[in-house]
Amino acid sequence: MTERYIAIAEPRHQLTQQETEQVPTQGGITYREMGPADGVPILFLHGLGGGARQFTPQLDYFGAAGYRALAWDMPGYGGSAPLPLVTMDALAAAALAFMAALALARPVLVGHSLGGMVLLTLLAHAPHAARAAVLSQTSAAFGGRDPAWATQFVHSRLAPLDAGHNLAELAPGMVASMVGAGADPSGLALAADVMGHTPASTYRDSLHAMPGFDQRASLARIAVPTLVLAGTLDRSAPPAGMQRMAAAIPGARYAEMPGTGHLAHLENADEFNRLVEGFVTSRVVG
Repeated sequence: MTERYIAIAEPRHQLTQQETEQVPTQGGITYREMGPADGVPILFLHGLGGGARQFTPQLDYFGAAGYRALAWDMPGYGGSAPLPLVTMDALAAAALAFMAALALARPVLVGHSLGGMVLLTLLAHAPHAARAAVLSQTSAAFGGRDPAWATQFVHSRLAPLDAGHNLAELAPGMVASMVGAGADPSGLALAADVMGHTPASTYRDSLHAMPGFDQRASLARIAVPTLVLAGTLDRSAPPAGMQRMAAAIPGARYAEMPGTGHLAHLENADEFNRLVEGFVTSRVVG
């Protein structure tokens, strides 16, 4: 598997809510791809401390199964150009621009954590851009009904950086705190390595884009087959909240992965892949 880079004309971004002038920028996205070019496209959108490389087990599996399997480095991650202002709308627009640049015709979109929030924002703006959606361990509203939780979450993630630590030092402990006791050690090592290489500025910008995120009102308008996938031990995206999200999406399928925390796709990649493929096969290509 080789890392690739595609230059894209990034969408125009509003600098503040008050300004009407928008600034166009040129940038590009690094990504990884496996499988035949004519396969059903499936695109993986990573979370806060993630990157394209974190989906290696999924790219290997789905590529071998005949899908055109891709994972991007979100703007600012990996070798991707950063955005002038990081917002959910800007990230969703960048994802749409990336899909257009690669001529991905309505891919299956799999969004994990922050990537799931980006996916929900994308569907709110472009309801028919995907042929199916997988919302993995994410939320329709950051903090749900408790704004204080959102504030504490951001503070807890930034405090160690503010104290002078770096992500390479912090990543192993952070990953360990998010997963179940039976997690695959190789998956945890990959997660920690990817997180450890995340630029601190990108991590901060992404965190600050999350408070205020709320797509609960748009869930009833999702018009593509949707799988909502939870980890039973996930404290960041608890199953109860994901069940409510699934109930609000017309026709959505809900599934749980027992014994997994917030990184189910790496804690138990085989089971994650099986659930996603079973859903895609039955609802999209079956």
